[in-house]
Amino acid sequence: MENLNFIDPLLHGITPEKSKIPNLSTKQLLFAGVGSLIASAVLKKAGQNKTAAVVGSLALPLIASACYKQYSKVSKAKSEINDSSGIEYNH
Repeated sequence: MENLNFIDPLLHGITPEKSKIPNLSTKQLLFAGVGSLIASAVLKKAGQNKTAAVVGSLALPLIASACYKQYSKVSKAKSEINDSSGIEYNH
């Protein structure tokens, strides 16, 4: 008989790799946004107006992502301080 192992690799313990999303820090996102603004300004000065518009359009989402990430980090830290473990001690 033929070797039909290629038909269903999951039956043989081969699992697909999960795509790993990079976990960028707030500082990296902010520098990427500012770098995008600077690169856009340089491209516009060089006369590449359409390319400058595309590169510059990346700046706002990157900076907004950095701000949201920092805000959620701070709000999570504040909520952890105020949350109790469910055990209250009355002295």
